[in-house]
Amino acid sequence: MPTLKAFFNENLREAGTDEAGRGCLAGPVVAASVVLKKNFYHPFLNDSKQLSEKKRNELRKVIENEALDWKVVRVEAEKIDEINILNASILAMQQATLLLKVKPELVIVDGNRFHPFEIPHTCIIKGDTLFQSIAAASILAKTHRDELMLELHELHPQYSWDKNKGYPSKMHKEAIKKYGLTAFHRLTFKHN
Repeated sequence: MPTLKAFFNENLREAGTDEAGRGCLAGPVVAASVVLKKNFYHPFLNDSKQLSEKKRNELRKVIENEALDWKVVRVEAEKIDEINILNASILAMQQATLLLKVKPELVIVDGNRFHPFEIPHTCIIKGDTLFQSIAAASILAKTHRDELMLELHELHPQYSWDKNKGYPSKMHKEAIKKYGLTAFHRLTFKHN
């Protein structure tokens, strides 16, 4: 397990932000922004994709209880179709950050793109594998989105969103061919 850096700039109050669900065919893109305490440390904190579902859910509780502040925002499929997935991802990350009550002086963003923003920011490729606050944001975004996809699965069980979470699995694509699209599907995404 790698040791993540606490801060990009330890002299500033930082928020880390990340999203989940960019590559999905259905459901929203979900972003989180997290401000951690200066002394926060957890030995298992890592990029959400490197953790088991059980470990992610355990860490979610720790982050939500121990962070100075955190927010989660989702942008629905209809808006994704309107503005494209990159812009929707950035919009969600910016909205989550603006909702923080503990205002950051610097935002560290997972990835290489961000739009002009009222708070200074820096983009970090694979930031969720390097910095605690971005890893924490990746965990919150992923667990909140997965939880939502389980709820949506109850409405549309034929798409197996409890298993694929809206990603383009073979089972999901076959269900789309058989049953068509729902209001939760992204119409601008290739479904075959």
